[in-house]
Amino acid sequence: MDRVPSSDDLSRDIGTRINPSILAADFVNMQSELARIAAADFVHVDVMDNHFVPNLTFGPQMVQRIQATSPIPLDVHLMITDADRWAPGYAELGAASVTFHLEAAQEPVALARRLRAIGARAGVAVKPGTPVDGLLDVLDEFDQILVMTVEPGFGGQSFMPETMPKLRLLAEEARRRGSSVWLQVDGGIGESTIAQAAEAGADTFVAGSAVFGAGDPSAAIAALRAAAAAHRH
Repeated sequence: MDRVPSSDDLSRDIGTRINPSILAADFVNMQSELARIAAADFVHVDVMDNHFVPNLTFGPQMVQRIQATSPIPLDVHLMITDADRWAPGYAELGAASVTFHLEAAQEPVALARRLRAIGARAGVAVKPGTPVDGLLDVLDEFDQILVMTVEPGFGGQSFMPETMPKLRLLAEEARRRGSSVWLQVDGGIGESTIAQAAEAGADTFVAGSAVFGAGDPSAAIAALRAAAAAHRH
């Protein structure tokens, strides 16, 4: 199976990452929409099952087609129940990064190890109300931790600044340990909010309408990256 960039490519620190969410894209013209965001670092693919969250998007077949046509690697975000059972399949499709929800996994560390063994970066996500204290001791078991800055399920929601203390806690622990874990935020990210998240320690940013709703997505990506980089410590 052909895979997107090698592990060496994906493990390098490329600074500030912008991952546009195709939840805000025109699904009918997906190939051209993906071409519009070729300047981004990853394409963020939201998989929802209408059980874990009250919305339904798409499953493995659609992800496989996106994988085949995307000019950039896939950052798959699974908002699904029974992640232990289903998440490995997305890694096997060739997704560069697979993130499952802590709330939906029975054995998050074992699942992360399995994803890594298949060849994907392993990510874990937490809802706005979920504490991150339990992740601090196992930080290096994950390649990415996603702090949701809205309630998962729908795009276009307002950024929740009350989630920033969790991000700061993770960033402080990562610095203390010398960890290379990426800290991602998703929800309500635009030029007016990305600075808050960057200042709190995020280095990887999911943006939907701020990119796909712009007349020039490449310029929007560059503006977001610059705004985040200016506020990172």
